Amino acid sequence: MSRNLSTDALKAIYAAETAEAFLILLTLDHETLETPLRVSSDAVDTVSRGESFTAFPFELVLPDDRENTSPRARLIIDNVSRVVLASIKSLSTAPSVTMEIVRGSDPDTVEAVFPDFKLANIKYNALTIQGDLTLEDFTAEPYPSTIFSPSSFPALF
Repeated sequence: MSRNLSTDALKAIYAAETAEAFLILLTLDHETLETPLRVSSDAVDTVSRGESFTAFPFELVLPDDRENTSPRARLIIDNVSRVVLASIKSLSTAPSVTMEIVRGSDPDTVEAVFPDFKLANIKYNALTIQGDLTLEDFTAEPYPSTIFSPSSFPALF
């Protein structure tokens, strides 16, 4: 799957050497959270489109772009401050996660976005919080969703 990147991002990607840094911005949200948790992969806090993303150590394995498979990513967040864990433990269902890639020199321009992921299979210990980032898989849904039977559609029979 191709992506439309800005000209500046393409120059940085194709350059033999570049000072450009690409940042990952994560937004963890849930209907019961007062405000979403926003974290940045940068060493300093990042402001993007008027929202503040806190510098917070995490590892992210981005989803691949293979055809006919549901995208799956892996997220490992440091659990040193316990702020993220306290928020996640208070939730009854999986939080949604939006991943965005921006350039450090222009954090208001989103180069790639991966929306609507759910953080599932959450495991944690004293050092890390780990989980799978998954999308709802509609390929396993029956089609058509309704069975045409005499009890459901008496006029057809």
